[in-house]
Amino acid sequence: MEAAEFDEALALAVLESALTHVQWRLKSSSKRRLQIDVMALCAGVRPVVMVDYGGKLPELQQHLCALLRFCHKESHIFEHLRVMLIEDMIYLVHRRGLAEHVRSSLNSDAPPFFVDLEQDPPQMIREREDNVAVIQLVSVQKIFSLHFPITEQSNESLPCNKTGIVSTDTSSVDDSTALGNPDCIDLSSCLQDTKISIPTLNGWLLGYPIVYLFSTEHIEEAIHNLSTKSLRVFRILISRKKTRAKVTEPEEELMSFSVPYDLSMGGSHEPWAEAFLSDMHERWGRCKPAWGALHMEVTECYPQAIVL
Repeated sequence: MEAAEFDEALALAVLESALTHVQWRLKSSSKRRLQIDVMALCAGVRPVVMVDYGGKLPELQQHLCALLRFCHKESHIFEHLRVMLIEDMIYLVHRRGLAEHVRSSLNSDAPPFFVDLEQDPPQMIREREDNVAVIQLVSVQKIFSLHFPITEQSNESLPCNKTGIVSTDTSSVDDSTALGNPDCIDLSSCLQDTKISIPTLNGWLLGYPIVYLFSTEHIEEAIHNLSTKSLRVFRILISRKKTRAKVTEPEEELMSFSVPYDLSMGGSHEPWAEAFLSDMHERWGRCKPAWGALHMEVTECYPQAIVL
């Protein structure tokens, strides 16, 4: 399915039926968050979202897998959505979208800027080729490229002894032969033999233009160096259109990320921020009939305790 063919009304109806079918009771705020995340994935606006609502593992994994299993059977709109695990983090991914994101990262088409949190004050990294953490992150990206290849023929995750396929069924089904199988792809092993921290991986994986870079050996320093600094918080806000009334719904947050204040003096006028917003508008424009406005909001956050 191409983004231009995305039918938001149908997608929301199927998702609502799926929630009822699997008897997953979500708070209204969590349900709204799930709707926004799934719509963004299906429409090609985001390749990956992290699910931090709706419970904990393993129940959350079971609910998501059951939800996608139902959606896969009901509509091709959801055919490329999968559940992914990395250690104790759980994600929803769009296979093609993630494959394109990985390829773009490895080809340096739109590389993120890295902020070294091991330094006080944090510093923007310029010479990436000489940074060990960046080199290790590239090695992780190459692992992702094996499991999410860009070619149509091998669009599914590849079988690998180090990569578990965790099924919620009693029988095992090969994901490469069953398009409707929502098995959970476990890529926890991708961080083996590296010192890449989960926040660094997430910064790249979730498509942020600014990625906090620090190793697992320097978590305490990273927390201190970020907690003692003022931040700019960049939020991408979206609204959806009401088809019948032809009015726009209230804005909601699509995604957000932060940058140390001293490294983002220009706010939304920073060159990287303008380039990122332009890219988001381009993605959004591919399915414009289904969506309302999209814009960036920048606020300030004073030093406070931060958990990484």
